[in-house]
Amino acid sequence: MSNVPVAVVTGSNKGIGLAIVRALCKQFPGDVYLTSRDSDRGQAAVAQLQQEGLRPLFHQLDIDDLQSIRALRDFLKEKYGGLNVLVNNAGIAFKVHDTTPFAVQAEVTLKTNFFGTRNVCTELLPLVKPYGRVVNVSSMVSSSALGGCSQELQQKFRSDAITEEELVQLMTKFVEDTKKSVHEKEGWPNTAYGVSKIGVTVLSRIQARLLNEQRKGDHILLNACCPGWVRTDMAGPKATKSPDEGAETPVYLALLPATADAPHGQFVSNKTVRAW
Repeated sequence: MSNVPVAVVTGSNKGIGLAIVRALCKQFPGDVYLTSRDSDRGQAAVAQLQQEGLRPLFHQLDIDDLQSIRALRDFLKEKYGGLNVLVNNAGIAFKVHDTTPFAVQAEVTLKTNFFGTRNVCTELLPLVKPYGRVVNVSSMVSSSALGGCSQELQQKFRSDAITEEELVQLMTKFVEDTKKSVHEKEGWPNTAYGVSKIGVTVLSRIQARLLNEQRKGDHILLNACCPGWVRTDMAGPKATKSPDEGAETPVYLALLPATADAPHGQFVSNKTVRAW
């Protein structure tokens, strides 16, 4: 099977993830895996797309569970000898009026959105084949949250030399600072979701830099993107875009032609590179 191209979309049983799978099933010349933490929900989503005449495949994936990530890694290695397209879409957000203590929101949100996404990348990026495409779904909120950080933090997050270890330390510090109720004093904005997505955007910049250093000849393109304000369980019914519209930019980045050498290491919204 190693000559069959394969694409994986994390957190794709509903919302933007499901819309990305739908679009890839129509446009990607290979196998497309819909993944979900809950197998029943995942299978139901696959059945829904099959009703539309599409042929997605299913694999269980809980990005909060390292064993689950490694099971997917081993499966892809064995069946396909690697991976061609990875879309890191899985993420969570607390509702605005949620009364869960902010420190708990911070820990839970970063565990999935940043640390879970990072674990997927750690395990799956080495599998990405030449001319592969990696898309980390971030959010415009990462930009506004960055603007809400102290100058010192902004400088660190915009640095072209920041390492993954330094980024992990900063994300860990945010969670610790919220527990001590000193996060604002320490220069953090009051949004756990925003900080988690700063982490995703900066991680993408670091990963792209490492790909340039370690696998320059492989022509892999890796970017972060904002799908926009999309009508999902997360954003609510008042959002301006449908899930299919929200999928447009992630799918554009996932299907960049083999001849493309950019964008890479960028933050992309509405198919346009944004300043970070």
